[in-house]
Amino acid sequence: MAIAVKDLPVPRRVSRLGLLWQSTMGRKALMALTGAILFLYVFFHLLGNLQVFAGPEQINAYARLLHVSPQILWTVRVVLLAAVLVHVVAGVSLWYRARSARPEGYAEYRAGASSTASRTMIWSGLLIFAFVVYHLLDLTVGVANPDFREGDVFHNVVVTFGRGAGVLAYLLAMVGLGFHLWHGVYSMFQSLGLSNRRLTPSVKRFAAALSVILALGFASIPIAVLVGLVG
Repeated sequence: MAIAVKDLPVPRRVSRLGLLWQSTMGRKALMALTGAILFLYVFFHLLGNLQVFAGPEQINAYARLLHVSPQILWTVRVVLLAAVLVHVVAGVSLWYRARSARPEGYAEYRAGASSTASRTMIWSGLLIFAFVVYHLLDLTVGVANPDFREGDVFHNVVVTFGRGAGVLAYLLAMVGLGFHLWHGVYSMFQSLGLSNRRLTPSVKRFAAALSVILALGFASIPIAVLVGLVG
């Protein structure tokens, strides 16, 4: 029996972004792009945070500067939130797909050429995500800070890192950040086609050095408060 053309299902048009999302390479590219956005934020966030060493006037003035234009501030926040959501969803879906495709029944797992950073990406990412939530509640919203003062960033930082729990949470998160950046920066170069076999060793060293520098930079703040250099 002939089927009328009008009875045939009309194929749904998929956007270029949708086609990109459907492929493994596309998701890796999206992870690389959103990872680059988040990396730039982390880098400039560290530069801002290090102003705490210049004293309360400097860091508090910097905080006020960030709030001069609410429109720009909220635009940046929305971009960062979108980048985080895409990065997290793409990362979890790729991790789950790789895990589902892995054959079961190995008598003994061998890591092979993979690094500790690459094998723990999902866990370091979840650790960072949990820390960001706590960090916002502590130093932005103030509900997790025992003596929060609106606009007094220096005081809030000193209060947070005057507690052992605050220092421990921050340092553990920075370890996770270091591992995540180590493999993340290297993967970003690979996914965006900015590396090749000849450049791979240099890219790996660059990613490792950069992750250590950033993690130590952030970690220096709670340590400085803890030992009395800041406060």
